[in-house]
Amino acid sequence: MSTICAISTPAGVGGIAVARVSGPQAIETVDRLWRGKTLASCESHTAHLGHIIDPDRSGESLDQAVATIFRSPNSFTGEDVVEVSVHGSRFVQAELIRLLCRNGARMAEPGEFTRRAFAAGKLDLAQAEAVADVIAANSRAALRIANRQMRGAFSQRLAALRQQLTDLSALLELELDFSEEDVEFASRDHLRELARQILAEIERLRSSFAAGTAIKDGIPVAIAGPTNAGKSSLLNALLNDDRAIVSDIHGTTRDTVEDTLTIGDHLFRIIDTAGIRDTSDTVELAGIQRSRQAIARAAVIIAVIDATTEPRATYRTTPGSGKPHPAPSSDLITEIRSIAPDTPLIIARNKTDLLANNEKTTLRRLGDSSGDNPSNGKQGGGNHDGGNHGNTSTGLTILGISAKTGQGLDALRGILTRAADNLTGTATADAILITNQRHYDALTAATAPLSRLLAALAHTSPLSSPIDLMAMDLREALSHLASITGAITTPDILSTIFARFCIGK
Repeated sequence: MSTICAISTPAGVGGIAVARVSGPQAIETVDRLWRGKTLASCESHTAHLGHIIDPDRSGESLDQAVATIFRSPNSFTGEDVVEVSVHGSRFVQAELIRLLCRNGARMAEPGEFTRRAFAAGKLDLAQAEAVADVIAANSRAALRIANRQMRGAFSQRLAALRQQLTDLSALLELELDFSEEDVEFASRDHLRELARQILAEIERLRSSFAAGTAIKDGIPVAIAGPTNAGKSSLLNALLNDDRAIVSDIHGTTRDTVEDTLTIGDHLFRIIDTAGIRDTSDTVELAGIQRSRQAIARAAVIIAVIDATTEPRATYRTTPGSGKPHPAPSSDLITEIRSIAPDTPLIIARNKTDLLANNEKTTLRRLGDSSGDNPSNGKQGGGNHDGGNHGNTSTGLTILGISAKTGQGLDALRGILTRAADNLTGTATADAILITNQRHYDALTAATAPLSRLLAALAHTSPLSSPIDLMAMDLREALSHLASITGAITTPDILSTIFARFCIGK
């Protein structure tokens, strides 16, 4: 096994740069360039101050450095590892790598350090992929999920599922071995229930993929509504930047405008859409179609309504409650619900700073009726027909805002945060969300043989499907699950996965 090296800190100039060296000659290689205490005599997990020298220039000092020793097998890669910290000059970094390569090391390939950790059994393939997710995490929620996976929470869940499948397979294999003696080692009801539980857990993990990718890439929030309601102004106010063009002219926004925003633990992708209205303008029609597509893909929708012009007829009083709610005839709500019937919907009545006091009182009642009081930001929910179901994940919330003055924006941010918590399940400490397409594909592939097995077990004995075919289905499902953690894999898969890593990881 060769000794490899690379800069592990980000490219560019910084206060410190760290070069990682790993392999059987790692300590010896750095010692050739080291002036200070001989590293070969140093204990593992110790740091030492010295100088990097250039042997080709009569031992001229390149830079003062700190060398940290990690001896095999107690290192990230399982090999001898030395991490050399130098000043962040680009020249110093380049010279250090050149010297290491001239004295026994070679440049690491993308992801080679992590690949060696996988090969040494330091972490499985799912954990290795989580390393990349930790590096790329752009919010606390994304980091939390990646850390859980890197610590092995997902792998442990998969191991439990594989053990259950193995136990089920053993029972069927025993019956196959003794098929001529008509011996039944487990009741069909027990086997069917076990298979059903396993399939249900795999389906649960699969279904978390949408939420997992949303939290990893940013939760999509579509700002929708009619023209001139203040959608672009709201985007700018949330971002605290003039990201979108604001004008009194109807139809100014012709295409979606997107930017990211971190609120609390979550990253949101805020999408300002073209105003929805009847128009014959070909370009505007194309923008409106993209608005509808953004609404369909959104995890949360903010419907912006101009509070100064919205007809009061849009609202009605729920019989017996005395509380006003959006009526089913509301064109905007009806259209949004026809596109995204279950997506959390926030009706933001904008320009409340222009309302008279009596209108503001009515607006507060509207917020109270949906379970949300803009003054305290507590979210409740109902649905678009005016019912109050207390469902925060698919409900409707009404609040008054002013994109101009900032009124109600803190309450809006709080509602978005809680909607994100409901979506991603991050409020649960042991929540496991799938964020990797490869994992999702493997779980999907495992459902087909398990569904066939469950269908076969649904029949009473004698089975319409031979036991050997059911055993094959179990082995196929086990193979797909094993591919996630790397218990079964191929060199091509490994190369594809680790090629996406940076050089120094």
